[in-house]
Amino acid sequence: MAAHTVDMGVRRRYTRPPATGRPRAPADADAPQQWHRGMTLIATISLFTGTRSAWTQAMLSHPPVAAVISVCYAGILVCGVLALAVRGRRALVRVDAAVLVLAVTLVLCGYWLNHTGTDEGVLTAQAANQIAHGRPVYGQPWPWLFGTPHSGLTKTMSGSADYTYGYPPLTALLAAPVYALLHTSAAATLVTTGALIAGTVTLWLLLPAPWRSAATAVCLGFGVLPGYARSGYPAIVALALLIPVAVYWPATGAGGHLAASGVLRGLCLGAACATQQLAWFFTPFLLIGLYAVRRGELGARPAAAVLARFSGVAALTWAAVNVSFAAQDFSAWLHGLLLPLTQKAILHGQGLMGISYYFTDGSSRLDYYSYASALLLVGLLAATLLFVRRLGTALTVLPWLPFYLATRSQDGYFLMMTPLWLAAAATVPTSTLASAWQPRIPRLAGRPAKAAVALALVTPALLCACIAASSPPPLRMALTTHLTGRSHPAVTSITVRAANTTGTALTPHFASRVGQGASNWWTIISGPAALAPHSTAVYVVRPAGGHRALPGAHRRMYLIAVTGTPMTISTARIEATTRAPRR
Repeated sequence: MAAHTVDMGVRRRYTRPPATGRPRAPADADAPQQWHRGMTLIATISLFTGTRSAWTQAMLSHPPVAAVISVCYAGILVCGVLALAVRGRRALVRVDAAVLVLAVTLVLCGYWLNHTGTDEGVLTAQAANQIAHGRPVYGQPWPWLFGTPHSGLTKTMSGSADYTYGYPPLTALLAAPVYALLHTSAAATLVTTGALIAGTVTLWLLLPAPWRSAATAVCLGFGVLPGYARSGYPAIVALALLIPVAVYWPATGAGGHLAASGVLRGLCLGAACATQQLAWFFTPFLLIGLYAVRRGELGARPAAAVLARFSGVAALTWAAVNVSFAAQDFSAWLHGLLLPLTQKAILHGQGLMGISYYFTDGSSRLDYYSYASALLLVGLLAATLLFVRRLGTALTVLPWLPFYLATRSQDGYFLMMTPLWLAAAATVPTSTLASAWQPRIPRLAGRPAKAAVALALVTPALLCACIAASSPPPLRMALTTHLTGRSHPAVTSITVRAANTTGTALTPHFASRVGQGASNWWTIISGPAALAPHSTAVYVVRPAGGHRALPGAHRRMYLIAVTGTPMTISTARIEATTRAPRR
């Protein structure tokens, strides 16, 4: 009986549930949130992207770099374990910092392996060289920089190409002293890579602790933004400058005082606008949001005064960077700054213009895509003003929607600014805009009325896009293909019978397309320079280099004819069944 009593006591002792009172409360309170662990883990996983290819390349040419990548690989695994195993918030923040250090190390390794840059980088490096030697930057063609596998060429719808510098000057100014030391295009890519790292660290420090690893993943993980930085894109420098502007942006000018932080934001905004044109599209949305927030807090006149001081700081900063270039040659400077908007570059990207470029035979009203893009920008600005309490949290995303309708709608316009999306998501909750001012419109109270107004604001853009997409091609083309070779046939020339179906004289320029990109311009051997309205002509065109290999059985090649004024495109498939005439 005693033994049984002792046994029952032992059982009670070990089967009693653990205490859930005060002794364990401190440990639970210090435990990190599960979504914080998830952010850290996602950032850790993002570092795997591109690690193997970088290690493989390094083993061929730079074994010490490969060794560093191997150590980083081990660090990624360890951080993955720690992200799920550590128990305290401070410990998880240390893991976040370790992930950031690993990401920076991998970015530097990638830069060491690939730092020559693409056309963006070599153009910026050449501009830096011009500045270092006191020579003009804008309006100067540099054709020798292009034609290599790494330096793409921006072709224009007028049958030419752009060989000049078409960005604001700040990145080139920053790269000038670096170029004086290195004398290579690596000067530009070093500046952009350094700006990306500095911007990432700034964003990491400014964000709330649970969001910090998200900054590492978005900026340095997945290998996308580091690739743009290694290419020398000036937009990366603009991104780094916009990060302090976007984080907690509703706090700018709080209480009617711009303060040192507001002045710093204005300086960064002006410098970003003096770096790359993408910052121009973000600026009006930001100013509308700031005015609405400050007017809801202070009233109309004090809000306008705060906005004027902030805008003045930004404008003076922009002017200080640009003044010497404008004084040197105002016309060339202005043309260079507006070049991406006025050059009429050949179609490119994943946007709506793909309907006319990839899925139909063309369009005689490509200009309407540009009209649609501009109208959508205006419509979204108006919608932001009217519904800032709802749309203000998406203020860093809205500026990039119009690019989807533009003729140059590549994803880089959106992708390079995605860290700003994260900055707003982490630091601008809806509560910060609850008291923002919104214009009162009579009879605009219910959701249906607001939805109708929002739809009306974007309808003109949609109508223009529909006109562009539904318009037929201006040229009806019938092709006779001349080939050489039997086992691997190649196109040597094409006879094009083109009928102009429009009432406008057209000056066509020809190129071929396999997939999404157009070839270099084909040479017109015979045929009129301008095709009169409602007339037909025969052209003989020859590919660049004298021949163009036909693709495989499951790929198609097209001949495109484009015009710059008006912007049009006509497409016809190049058939592989035609054979060269017997001699």
